Amino acid sequence: MKNLLLLFISLIFTNCNGTSGSNSQETSLAEQETSSSKYKTHKNITVTYFWVGEAASSENGFISNLASAWDENWTSHYGGEDTPNSRTNYYPSAFTPKQNSFYFALPYNDLDENGDKKPQRDTLIPWATPSDTNDTICKDRWIKITKGSSVAYAQWEDVGPFGEEDSDYVFGSAQPQSSINSHAGLDVYLLYGIISHFQILTLSLGHL
Repeated sequence: MKNLLLLFISLIFTNCNGTSGSNSQETSLAEQETSSSKYKTHKNITVTYFWVGEAASSENGFISNLASAWDENWTSHYGGEDTPNSRTNYYPSAFTPKQNSFYFALPYNDLDENGDKKPQRDTLIPWATPSDTNDTICKDRWIKITKGSSVAYAQWEDVGPFGEEDSDYVFGSAQPQSSINSHAGLDVYLLYGIISHFQILTLSLGHL
């Protein structure tokens, strides 16, 4: 099983596609949100947590996060292992990250096992265009995460927590398809970053 965080949040894609680590983009995201109905809001989503460079173990279902679905050298490109035991506020203590330290995974991959774009993605993904290349168009997309009155933004950097074909949930209005970990539908780095930002007073951590 994945690391489970019993946190029920709302999430929505934002209508922008920036690169990682841009302060100007992060500060202007609230102004760039779309009200278009093609970007669905999901409520009461159960979250699991992970981090860049996490080794496979019994605590995460033996799923390694040294690489991501779209980057075989994710840990190196990020700058190192983003262990929760070595963070200062929202950032790693041992190094300066080369990419955004607010990242997440959703259960859809727009590339097939050979690294080619899936034929159906042009009709599934709201921001897909005919001129898109064979590369992923999901990586680095932003979502807005809310818990009560608190808000955070994060970038899509991996696929998870369970499965990679759940387009009805990711781009539609369905609930997560997987029943694992209380139908967990979002994998995100939360423990030392967004949790303190949300000032959550009561949490239940464990494995189901």
